[in-house]
Amino acid sequence: MTPEGTIEVVRTSFMRRAIALSVENVRAGRGGPFGAVIVKDGGIIAEGTNLVTSANDPTAHAEMVAIRQACRVLGHFHLTGCEIYASCEPCPMCLGAIYWAKLDRVFFGGTRGDAAQAGFNDEWIYQELAAPLGARGVPMEQLLREEALLAFEEWKRNEDRVHY
Repeated sequence: MTPEGTIEVVRTSFMRRAIALSVENVRAGRGGPFGAVIVKDGGIIAEGTNLVTSANDPTAHAEMVAIRQACRVLGHFHLTGCEIYASCEPCPMCLGAIYWAKLDRVFFGGTRGDAAQAGFNDEWIYQELAAPLGARGVPMEQLLREEALLAFEEWKRNEDRVHY
């Protein structure tokens, strides 16, 4: 087998694990049909399933659960050198977390269209992000900007700050 073929076999095994987690999660009644694994140096370092309903936490998506676990395992908030395998294309929140965590690559099974057909439609969030503040479904209003800038000024002056 060529090196490319070997890599593909390994990647499919990680994706199959993410998919198996999603199916197991539904069967166990813990949450939605989503699973994710995070891989570093050829091995799984974290796994996550959707726990939104069982944990009463709207941020407990499979990718978020896996990212939190991987950060604990590595002792750092950056996951550079890691890849995430998700049973479905990440939603806007999870995609944001993936970028903030600096994961190297994302592999996914189902698409956001597949998720929408199963009742998990995030398209409106993508539209909200593109809409002007005044046109969003959740009213947004800026208050006390000048006072809020104090924290940023303090941050910039702090030479011991940890850069994101």
